[in-house]
Amino acid sequence: MEPRGRWRDLEMLLGRSSNLCGPNFEAGTAFLEFLRTSCRILCVGAGGLGCELLKDLALTGFGNIDVIDMDTIDISNLNRQFLFRMKDVGRSKAEVAAEKIMSRVDGVTVTAHHGRIEEKDLDFYRQFMVIILGLDSLEARRYMNSVACSLLEYDEEGTVDMETVKPMVDGGTEGFKGHARVIMPGITPCFDCTLWLFPPQVKFPLCTLAETPRSPAHCIEWAKLIKWESERPGEEFDADVEEHMKWVFDQASARAQDFGIQGVTYQLTQGVTKNIIPAIPSTNAIVAAACTLEALKILTDVSKRMDNYMMYTGAEGIYTHTVGYERDPECLECSPAQLLEVSPSHTLQQVIEALKSHPRMGKVLEAPSISYGTANLYMRGVLEAETQPNLDRPIGDLVEGDGSVLSVNDKKLIAPMKVRLKMSDSTGGGLSGMQE
Repeated sequence: MEPRGRWRDLEMLLGRSSNLCGPNFEAGTAFLEFLRTSCRILCVGAGGLGCELLKDLALTGFGNIDVIDMDTIDISNLNRQFLFRMKDVGRSKAEVAAEKIMSRVDGVTVTAHHGRIEEKDLDFYRQFMVIILGLDSLEARRYMNSVACSLLEYDEEGTVDMETVKPMVDGGTEGFKGHARVIMPGITPCFDCTLWLFPPQVKFPLCTLAETPRSPAHCIEWAKLIKWESERPGEEFDADVEEHMKWVFDQASARAQDFGIQGVTYQLTQGVTKNIIPAIPSTNAIVAAACTLEALKILTDVSKRMDNYMMYTGAEGIYTHTVGYERDPECLECSPAQLLEVSPSHTLQQVIEALKSHPRMGKVLEAPSISYGTANLYMRGVLEAETQPNLDRPIGDLVEGDGSVLSVNDKKLIAPMKVRLKMSDSTGGGLSGMQE
């Protein structure tokens, strides 16, 4: 039995209405009971920001939290990832973080998942009410964005089924700067809608790397881009694989010694290869608090949620600003379907080639398989021989007509992409594409 008054502040917050509450808010004890018992929330990442998120979630009343992280604890983490101690070095971040939170906060269950986010299927992510991101890479954020958008279902008019919307709260920090954002896939801008917010990574001239390195970063980039390709051709470098990172560090250290350059460390190697800017604990704490508050607002409607991006800077004083960005109607991830204009006489092979050469869809398609409803029009693998004759058939014979929706799958996609066909004889011998 929990001590009386433990959740006094939450009871006061959720026990009365105000003009700030949303339309779905109901004053009383039901929401607190929901948070404590049946609500399940996922925290992606157990690093500097992830530790703060787990602490805040547990102390805000969330009783069932899952955390996933593939990393193990390094000694360099200890200055800002406060859940870890020297004796934890080498252990799973997710597992240690879960143990520490449960040992300090009574009544909370934290389930750890040590592994890559790509190893979990869509059913794993579907079981959570809200997903909170505490990640340090653009690629991981885009993957989780694709996961959330892949769960969306639309009706024939392109209206999203609200029951399939998986809210995400994304937090990020870079030194004294940070952001928190609320993503309601299919409703608010998804991550890919606003990729332009992220500055391009710094690139060094190859001639400088190969001939006249002048800084530790030059040595690290040389090891990653030039030495790796020379000594390990055909093998893709993965910054999340410890052996790969150690190899680059060793090569960069030797390069730096040859040119009399000081300052190549393992931590810097991680920072350069992953484009990581050192984290500051106070920034992590502020951003984690904002993310946790948004999760509470989403689940209880106790106040209107953020619309939809908050930036924070703390280098000179404290400054925050909230911006309501708009969805990209042509976004490949969160739009209901991509529109492809074809002629009924075009063959399925021509349609596939049009998809692969499309300026947007072509970027995420390599060897697509095509289905229509329950019919497999062309499938790679074991069904390829059976469906290959369809490649020479007119698309007008394979689908019902204008507005037909193809399901396009590819190994580069997390889930099938929907493509709506616009049948038109005016396309002549060519094909054109646009997005709804």
